[in-house]
Order: sequence, then structure tokens, then C-alpha cells
Amino acid sequence: MNKLFGLLCFVAIGLSNLTAQNLNFNDSWKFFNDKAVGAEHVSFDDSKWRNLNLPHDWAIEGPFDVKYNARAGGLPFHGTGWYRKHFKMNADAKGKVVRLEFEGAMYNANVWVNGKFVGKRPYGYIGFEFDVSKYLKYDGSDNIVAVRLTPEDLSSRWYPGAGLYRSVWLKIDNPIHVGQWGTFITTPTVTKEIGVIQNETTVVNKSGKDETVTVKQEYYNSENNLIASEKEELTVKANGSAVSELYTKIKKPLIWDLDTPHLYNAVTTISKGNNVLDTYKTRFGMRTIAYTKDGFFLNNKPVRFNGVCIHHDNGSLGSAVYKRADERKLQIMKSMGVNAIRTSHNPPSREFLEICDELGLLVQDEAFDVWKMKKVPNGYNKFFDEWGERDLKDMVLRDRNHPSIVMWSIGNEIIEQKDKKNGWRVAKRLNDYVKEIDLTRPTSAGFNNYSGPYDNNMAQQVDIAGVNYKPTKYSELRENYPELALYGSETSSCTSSRGVYHLPIEKYKTHESKHVTSYDLIGPPWAYPPDVEFHFQEQNPHSMGEFIWTGFDYLGEPTPYGGKDNSTNGYWNADWPSHSSYFGAVDLCGFPKDRFFLYQSQWTTEPMIHLLPHWNWKGMEGQTIPVYCYTNCDSAELFVNGKSMGKRVKGKDLTELKVNFLRYEPKTFQSKYRLSWDVPYESGNIKVVGYKNGKQILEEQINTAGKPAKISLSVDRKEINADGEDLAYVTVRIEDKFGNLCPNADNLVNFSVKGAGELLAVDNGNQTSVESFQANHRKAFSGMCLAIVKADDVSGKITLYAKSKKLKSSKLEITSK
Repeated sequence: MNKLFGLLCFVAIGLSNLTAQNLNFNDSWKFFNDKAVGAEHVSFDDSKWRNLNLPHDWAIEGPFDVKYNARAGGLPFHGTGWYRKHFKMNADAKGKVVRLEFEGAMYNANVWVNGKFVGKRPYGYIGFEFDVSKYLKYDGSDNIVAVRLTPEDLSSRWYPGAGLYRSVWLKIDNPIHVGQWGTFITTPTVTKEIGVIQNETTVVNKSGKDETVTVKQEYYNSENNLIASEKEELTVKANGSAVSELYTKIKKPLIWDLDTPHLYNAVTTISKGNNVLDTYKTRFGMRTIAYTKDGFFLNNKPVRFNGVCIHHDNGSLGSAVYKRADERKLQIMKSMGVNAIRTSHNPPSREFLEICDELGLLVQDEAFDVWKMKKVPNGYNKFFDEWGERDLKDMVLRDRNHPSIVMWSIGNEIIEQKDKKNGWRVAKRLNDYVKEIDLTRPTSAGFNNYSGPYDNNMAQQVDIAGVNYKPTKYSELRENYPELALYGSETSSCTSSRGVYHLPIEKYKTHESKHVTSYDLIGPPWAYPPDVEFHFQEQNPHSMGEFIWTGFDYLGEPTPYGGKDNSTNGYWNADWPSHSSYFGAVDLCGFPKDRFFLYQSQWTTEPMIHLLPHWNWKGMEGQTIPVYCYTNCDSAELFVNGKSMGKRVKGKDLTELKVNFLRYEPKTFQSKYRLSWDVPYESGNIKVVGYKNGKQILEEQINTAGKPAKISLSVDRKEINADGEDLAYVTVRIEDKFGNLCPNADNLVNFSVKGAGELLAVDNGNQTSVESFQANHRKAFSGMCLAIVKADDVSGKITLYAKSKKLKSSKLEITSK
């Protein structure tokens, strides 16, 4: 559709025999990354500007540089960027309502059409639209839309990206049509036998007279079979709007749940007589949610949040939205045992929520990281008074039909927690804004300033109090506030670098390598190993669960290097080139760290076992190497070169962890969640065997690798869509001649692509690498790197070639259909 529409735009957009159009407007934009005086005017010459398609994040193109803030990824996200698009419309569109919808523009967007200013929107994370009907020419001559973005330095605590990073749409409707985000579908009754669908649809009348129309609601299951319908007559005042309210019952509904995320479609038709004026599709799910002081219930069943916080960037792709990138990210999270996502700390893309609906993931949709009181000098606080209400309400309006969303968050670690006089008033106002639109879901916020928000009446303004990094206070909170529902809205904040192990095991602040050990015990002062949260969640069954910080590494905020969280004194470049997060259970590439398996061992029931560290310690023969095992088996036995090192029983044999975090006096923690052995090193192999009910059920072995000899390639999907957008993720391993991963290899790998695709990006998960994501080469890190291939819009074979000096090269074939 994108390519076809790009062609239509430059020929003419015709509307004959069409009631409405929602046309993708992503193709054939012009871009200039600097100030351009007069670029909003029709007469401006943009012939030398760069041609590109959206979505586009100009900052991810780099370069990395110490002159940029490592806290925001060390990339040039601030400055001025201009986008212009030329298109034609013919006389058929005249008299229609033509709107431009931007799903996201980062940030401080100003929009002109044919030289006329049509509007602005400062917040980069929320979508918006403008009615541009009166600015357009309908005689087949050139129309020009111009967008200026001016993101500021010191405006974000992480990498925000830059540009038109989400999709743009041209929406052409009759004067009478369904309004923006105009449907609200709820399911007040859902049982195995019967389901009630309640549909509130806002109908807009931009004509000059009152009109009476028929509103018909049809409901289809996933097989596209019509299962129910209702209709009514509705009178809509001239230049006004009215709401149609209809409900219907269906028998034996297919319920949206974690393991069976069934989805339905509602098709709303607005007609007058025999003339159809508009059709509008809404996807929804049938489910119930409930919260009490003792837990969260989905479809009347108790569910605990095995949750992760996730930022919006996709590593080497930056903030540009590719649906497959988010799909893969969420699939990886689900394989870890995750059932819930916190969209820290801003509204996510439409595609992200659609995937959560499809995968059966619960979502906390979060609006803000800051209100009026600043965390960084040029943050959202500058816009909050003018735009806070609009942005919050628009988030709820946009997202309220997603069954995956089970709560709204009005803020994260808001500085107003310390404001005894006014903080609670702001929280109440924001809570009320949400309730004006949606009474079916609770509100929440992430509170870190214990016990301030509780003492200051702020936590009481939301339905559910989120607790950041205070596991030792769960029981105290229950005692002091027995009716207040709570959960761990941010937990652990453990940091690590994939495949890196520092010996001896010790609790340090930073390491000279600028990496962090994957023995999973290091973190900033407020942080603690995952085991601690597991323990206190078990001790406090009234907690609804946790959202770990974070599921994936993200660009920027390279704690524990470079700076202090929430500081307002500028740059975090003291430990350059550290420039991306160490917090993830998964690295920027999507490669699991060891911590991934620690969570998997607690959050999944499918038998699993994981062994660490690697077994290449040349020069350390005879020295003690701590070996850890993460498993959901009853017990595990370790073997070194075939010799048993003993069996360990989970829950009985404890592993001592060194800890040092706020509000916790002991300097060690006895973990029942890890099995461990101290083993004198000798080359060869280590193997762990897992047992359930006394029976051996699985094992894992790590061999000492020889010299790097070859490149091994594997792909997440061998067949992708030829739509110009779909992606294939290729894992690159440096192996010895026997196929063992070389865990210390850092060979430079060169890539080339032939056929119906292109190399889109490369990465290796190294938080200190300043190699370009846009290059055709990448060094391995801990023996691995990544290549991302994007399909063209023509079917065919795509071949990726990978070469490196002194290594056997490799190639991989992907089919694009």
C-alpha cells in the first residue's frame, strides 16, 4: 500500500465512489537537518534536500560523539529538522474533510500546509491531527506540507530519538464521520456463556445543517464471521457532534486472556438513506479486570505481574517504528516469562499496543516522566501547564480500546512527591482527567520517594500505588495503609554486560573496563539483585507483582557510568564512551543476558536450565571459578570434564550474594533462587544436569572454545513480507572449528546484501561501542553481533554475506514474499 499510495500522491488523490480514505503518507518526503529560513513557504526550493520515506529518526544516524550527552545516547538528537512533502489532490476531494494525522513527532512539531501555519504539538510521544481542508488546492496542482521539529538538548533522561519517527496519515472523510479515536468499546459482562459489548461512538458533523443518520455496529470474530449487529438513528447538530450508545449480547464469547488473546473487530457504518458516509473499524477483546487490596484479577482469576519496564527505542534502529522490531522485542520478553509491560515513561506506538493485544501481554500505559517540577533543564515541565491535560486525555482516548491495557499511569518518580502543599492536588487533577474518559481501568503512578507520597496524600489520589525500589517496605505499607493496593512499579535495577564476568565476585561501583559483570549483583545505590525482589514478593502476597528495570537495554542513561539519575547539571560523559543502558535482562541486540534466565527460572514452568560463566579462562588453571545455575528444576548436578561437583537442591542450597543498597542493613543476601559451585578451573567442559522428581530431564554444556575459525549465521525468520518494512534479524556468532562460541572474540565482520532487500543496521550490544549502527561492518562483542535486513517491496531472494579476516565466511538466504 505504501508504494501505491506514494504514486497516487504525486499523480492525484481521487475519491470517486469512495466514502472515506485513510491513506498512508509515509513515502517520498524531503528532509533537511538544520535551520532553513523560509522552508515553510511554497516557494522554497527543496530540490537539494534528501529524499526518504518515514518513519525516520535522524539522530540514530549519528555519529556518536563525546560532545553529545551520553545520558541521551551520545547521539545528535537535538537541533532543527525539516520535512517537506509534495502531493496533488483533485476536485473530487473538495468539500470533504481532509486531516493530517501524525502518530508521533519528536519533538516540538510545527506544521504548515501551502505556507499556512496549521498547528503545533510539543510532546513527541503522543499522536495528533489537523484539519487541513481549507489550506489545500484541489485543482491538481502542487500541495506542500512542511514540518519543523526543534528538539532541545538536556530535554530527556534517555535517548528520545528525533524526527517523524512514527507514521503519518492522510485522512479524507465526508463532513459526517466518526471522530478521531471516536469509538469506545467496553465489555461490562464477560462469562463463558454470554458477553455484553457496549459501544459509544462519537459522530462528527462538519456540515452547515443538522443531520439525522443511521449508526450501525457490526461485530466480527477473528475468522471474519459476523456474530452480532445493532443500529440506531442519531441526530447530529450542525458543526457539532453526538454520541451513539449501543450494546449487544453475544453467546459463548471467546475471551481475551494471557494464553488465548482472542480479538474481535467492530465495524461502525454511518449512513444517510442508502448513502454510506463513513466506515470505521475498531479491534477489541472481551475480558474483565478487577483490583483489590489483595491482588489483580483477569477474568476472575488472580494474576501476578511478571512485568518489565521498556523504553521506546529499538537499539540500532533508534526510535523509528518498525512493527517487526517491536514484535520481536515482545516475543523475546514473553519467552522470558513476562506477562506485563510498563511503557516507561511515555505513551508507546500504536503498533506496540497492537502486538501486546495479539500476544496476550498486560500493559500499564504511562503518560509522563515529569510534571511541572523539572528533572532536566529542558524537559516536559516546560509544556506541562499548557499541554498536560490534553496529552493525558489524548493518550487515554487513543488507547482505550486495547484489551491489553489494564491500568493508566499518570507519572513516574514525579518530583512533586516532595511538595506537601500542591503535589497531591496535581495528582488528583490528572486522575480526574483519566476518569472523565475511562472508568473501566484504574490509575497508578510510580513512587520512589518513600514515604513522602503517602504522607503527603499523593499516593491516595490514584487507585493503585506503584512502589519503586522499596521491597523491604511492602509489609510496612500494608500495615500503615491496609486498604491501598500496591505493586513493585520499578524493581531491581541490576546492571550487566552480556558475556562479561569479573573475578573475584565483588560488589563494586564501576569497573575500569566500563562493563559490568554478568554475575548479576551490581547496581546503583538504590538497586539490588533480582533475588531480593523475589524474596519480598513471596513474603508479601498482597503485592500484585513487579515490573523490573528493564526488560531490554536502551540507548542513553548508562548507569552506573557517567552521572547520577535525576541530576539537572548537564552531561553524563565522565565515563565516555559508555552511552547506553546496562539495566536490561536483554541487550540492545535482543540477545539474552544471564539475568534473562534467572527471571525465566522464576516466571516459567516449561523445564529450563542455564549455566554460567563461559569456560575460557586461559592462564587461570587451578584458580577458583564461581559457577552458577539458573533453573526451575528441583535440583541440578554440575560436572567438570565428566567429574561430578555435587548436586544442589533449589530452595535448600543457598548462594550468598554481596549486596549494598538503600534501606537494607545486611551486606549479604542468601539466595534460594541460584544454585552455585566453586570450581578449580581446568579447560574442557562444564555440564549441568537438571532433575525433577528425581529424574534427569535436561542438561546444558559449555565447552572451552578454541581459536576463532568461522562465522555462523542464523535468522529469526527465513521468510518475510515484501512490503518495504519487514525485517529479518540475523545473529552472527564467532565460533571455533567445532562450532563452539568463542566468548572473548571481537573480530570485525563485514556484511553485504544482494537481492530483494538491504542491510538496515548492525549492532553488538556493547554499551561502549561507538561504531555506527548504519555501517556495513561490526565487531563482535563477547563473540556475537547482529545484522538487520529490511525487505524491499518486490518479492525475491535476499542473501546476506558475512566475511572476516582469517575466518571462514558465511552466507544466509532469506525469502521475501
